[in-house]
Amino acid sequence: MEMSINNYRSFLKDTIRRSIDFSQTDQNRGVYPPPIEKPYDKDSQCIDLVSKDHWQNISRIDLISAIDNRRSHRSFRNKPLTLEELSFLLWATQGIRESENEATAYRTVPSAGCRHALETYLCVLNVTGLETGIYRYLPVEHQLLIVSREKNLVEKIVSATLGQYFTGLAPVTFVWTTIPYRMEWRYHMAAHKVIALDAGHVCQNLYLASSAIGGGVCAIAAYHQELMDQLLGVDGENEFTIYLAVVGKI
Repeated sequence: MEMSINNYRSFLKDTIRRSIDFSQTDQNRGVYPPPIEKPYDKDSQCIDLVSKDHWQNISRIDLISAIDNRRSHRSFRNKPLTLEELSFLLWATQGIRESENEATAYRTVPSAGCRHALETYLCVLNVTGLETGIYRYLPVEHQLLIVSREKNLVEKIVSATLGQYFTGLAPVTFVWTTIPYRMEWRYHMAAHKVIALDAGHVCQNLYLASSAIGGGVCAIAAYHQELMDQLLGVDGENEFTIYLAVVGKI
């Protein structure tokens, strides 16, 4: 038992990089970097989001107040999010400020080596203008890709979150997956700790940004791995769920 705990604790340390020959990473071997966004069929149906220049109902908030008022919320008013509000939250958590090339982009959140090994999926139950279903955020295009129109989505998301009932009541659940190779390309075995750190940066931005729409957030780290990956349609190996958060009006 003690050995097992110590093995898991080692994940939190940075001693692993001492054993890595960084000259042999795919980056230093000249392998072309993976794209900054998971590829998709260009003939797929996508939905335009509201761009930053066209937001009309996003409040300006005091940062100190947003930090001071940060709480986790599991109860929400029976009120939908608007597409504009969702657009803002997606921009705040994974939006692209500037693209250098197809493999490098500067976003609204930090990431180790600017690798950004996360994808954002949405379980939408009550957003104005969107049908119930699973969507994926396309940060390059600032669009939503329709992944599936799941039947019995409330039951499926609650089951995949181990019975956490509020996931079936929230207007939207953010589900972040990781594509580890985006980070492994540069850092090899040192990639996985910083992927987890990056997920924390993203979720904290969601907490703070929700204040601007009168919203509340609750982060979720307990879920059924296989059921959640299956719900999103990811393979569970090269891409898999790492973190979730519900969002609603409070």
